[in-house]
Amino acid sequence: MKEEDEMSNEIQEVLVTGMTCAHCVASVTEELSELPEVRGVTVDLRVGGESRVTIVTSAPVGDDRIRSAVEEAGYAVAGSTAE
Repeated sequence: MKEEDEMSNEIQEVLVTGMTCAHCVASVTEELSELPEVRGVTVDLRVGGESRVTIVTSAPVGDDRIRSAVEEAGYAVAGSTAE
């Protein structure tokens, strides 16, 4: 069953503005990790710019749900890297 789970991973990336420190990264990671499909979150912090947030999920997560989680953490989604 684990092999099947690993094969079904999806990767979504968004650009987030307003993050300046490790606490910001932790806040965004925590909110996104609360979504049931999310298996992992990594952040490439760019102080003063758009930080790249990579989200590994078991199934696609709607942009609106990702945006809501990021906004709940106090930051803004600038866009998707797929755009």
